[in-house]
Amino acid sequence: MPETALVTGASSGIGEQFARQLAIRGYELVLVARRADRLERLASELPTEAHSLPCDLATDSASLQGQVAELGLGVDLLVNNAGFGTSGPFLEHEAARDAELVRINCEAIVTLTHAFLPAMVERGRGGIINMASSAGLQPIPYESVYAASKAFVISFTDALHVELRGSGVRVLSVNPGPVPTEFQEAAGYEPGRVGVVPGEISAEQVVREALAAYDRDRRSVIPGRTIRWFIRATRPSPRAIQLRVTERMYRPR
Repeated sequence: MPETALVTGASSGIGEQFARQLAIRGYELVLVARRADRLERLASELPTEAHSLPCDLATDSASLQGQVAELGLGVDLLVNNAGFGTSGPFLEHEAARDAELVRINCEAIVTLTHAFLPAMVERGRGGIINMASSAGLQPIPYESVYAASKAFVISFTDALHVELRGSGVRVLSVNPGPVPTEFQEAAGYEPGRVGVVPGEISAEQVVREALAAYDRDRRSVIPGRTIRWFIRATRPSPRAIQLRVTERMYRPR
């Protein structure tokens, strides 16, 4: 029987690419997102069996374990990809929107990991890929809540990777830089703006490099040569200097 992968945020962008590339690898897919029409369309295009489970992870992530069980499936690979960002001065953010961001970017990942990890450990095989971001590698003024949420994902994934060593379960965080998707519009960026750091790459490349890192049982990966170079070059700087430079880079135009 084929292995099963559950992909959240599968209706577009990086999540859609995970679905397409995992289908080529022969996985049976469970596709999760809020937009049922997009999930159904994607499922019909994949060269493998795919199941659509429309779900709002901000409120209903705990229901997915039961829905997957009703399909008669186990989850061999969990791809926690769903997430969104907010931008601009924190005092101008909507409090409810920032709280929703934390629920989806952080709480849903913990909930789904609790739901599907125990069976992986019992089987002695499986994996979790958590979509973090290069934004989580340092505080970012004007993306304060988003960057902090991705720092949580990186820390959580690093710890799990070590805890699960020798269990047969692989855990990877993926930390891309700028990737042109629907993320920018949802985060409130002006039209045409992808990112302020160099190294823009496609969603297809992000997933290709992520799966290659997963195959090698890596703990984390930064897809894209340019952004990897940029992060390594700036990382030794003192935090105070990083913050001043980052504030200028991300200051709203």
